[in-house]
Amino acid sequence: MSDLLELAVSAHGGWDRWQTLRTVSAHVSIGGGVWPLKGWPDVFKDAQVSIDPHRQHTEYSPFVQAGRHTLFDAGRTAVVTDGGEVVEQREEPRKAFAGHTLTTPWDAQHLIYFTGYAMWTYLTTPFLFKLPGVKSEEVEPWATEEGETWRRLKVTFPSGIETHSTEQTFYFDASGILQRHDYSADVLGGTSSANYATEHKTFGGFVFPTKRRVYAIGENNLPLRERVAVAIDFLDIDVV
Repeated sequence: MSDLLELAVSAHGGWDRWQTLRTVSAHVSIGGGVWPLKGWPDVFKDAQVSIDPHRQHTEYSPFVQAGRHTLFDAGRTAVVTDGGEVVEQREEPRKAFAGHTLTTPWDAQHLIYFTGYAMWTYLTTPFLFKLPGVKSEEVEPWATEEGETWRRLKVTFPSGIETHSTEQTFYFDASGILQRHDYSADVLGGTSSANYATEHKTFGGFVFPTKRRVYAIGENNLPLRERVAVAIDFLDIDVV
């Protein structure tokens, strides 16, 4: 096991303390160019999201109208009333992306799946790297445009974890804090994406980036910053 993994886990709050958590919830504002392409502009511009830190489970509320929220679990998505009634759902939702490209419109279940697994990944990084079946290895460091050197972990996810792609790369500064996350968003038809994690703050003893900006990757592994694919602002985070 790489010492970088242990450094990152410790820097973000520590494995033992993470094991005591039951819920991570956040007030988020999500924007960027991908949502109008998919037919869902501003759908989560002002939303509450909560995850289970130990299994893949994500909820966003409200969803489209008051009294309804989304439900993502590994292998299932749904729209549910706040009283627990299932309005609509889909089993094995990843299969519904077959043949999709970046501009393919999404229905509600497509949206719930993508935003569910993505947010779960972001809020559990780097702790999910220690889950059964997840493999990580340190690869060559990256010299940034600003002259810093970031250490990198290549992480390979098992088929049982819903995420962007099987292999992803995570960049950490000298103190072990996440700075960048690269992946291919396979459900978008395959992308080359750099997700920058900035403005880190501490909530309940855990360190989270409060801004994420996703860009396409151009030549020399550099982001194409003129266009933001996804923008996530975490206005507040609560850990219980």
